[in-house]
Amino acid sequence: MKSKLKLHGFNNLTKTLSFNIYDICYAETPEDQQAYVQYIDEVYDAERLTQILTNVVEIIGANILNIARQDYDPQGASVTILISEQPVEPTDSQIEESPGPLKETILAHLDKSHITVHTYPEIHPVEGIATFRVDIDVSTCGVISPLKALNYLIHSFDSDIVTVDYRVRGFTRDVEGKKHFIDHEINSIQKYLSADTKAAYQMTDVNVYQENLFHTKMLLKDFDLDNYLFGDATNNLSAEQREQVSERVKHEMLEIFYGRNMPR
Repeated sequence: MKSKLKLHGFNNLTKTLSFNIYDICYAETPEDQQAYVQYIDEVYDAERLTQILTNVVEIIGANILNIARQDYDPQGASVTILISEQPVEPTDSQIEESPGPLKETILAHLDKSHITVHTYPEIHPVEGIATFRVDIDVSTCGVISPLKALNYLIHSFDSDIVTVDYRVRGFTRDVEGKKHFIDHEINSIQKYLSADTKAAYQMTDVNVYQENLFHTKMLLKDFDLDNYLFGDATNNLSAEQREQVSERVKHEMLEIFYGRNMPR
């Protein structure tokens, strides 16, 4: 696979990068908790998410076919972008003399690939722990690889914990009829992360090579409580309270990283 494959027809492999990004913080009072959710909704609304995904399309060298986005009540947002690997010829509806569609109601057929993002702001009313989760899927067909967008996406959010899955599905045939179930070499998702990203996170791999399935979990190494406090009330925590909140936040992060409830 080091030399370029000569294929019979189109590259039918589907490459999917799916990951969750978690941002953790502490908000003490109900007012601060509500302010946190409002802050997240404003900073990561559908418009901002659309810009992030548009940059991803440019990074992986694709073309946008359609954008659909939605802000939700009371919180959260979603964006879906349909993309194509090759330049797309305009359809009759795109060039005919008639009004264009409203931005809230744009629809299109899927050409080859898509990128989606969904946000989930969540807060515990008693513990005061706020967990903002972002789910992102980048699915491509053909020679485009979504892995090149990893660094950009991780740095586009305040990423305390990241869980990443990458899988190649299907097969393509070369000119001699031989099936190829993957068209590039990969040993670990970590190979696609920059040196500063790898230095900042504790990382664990769980890979199933025979299934072309790769999984990496990432936990931010450095912990500074001041980076996890939100709202005016948290500025006046006593030393004892700061220690308690630190343990609470760290416990939340470890449970998410290991995917299980853990004793305190």
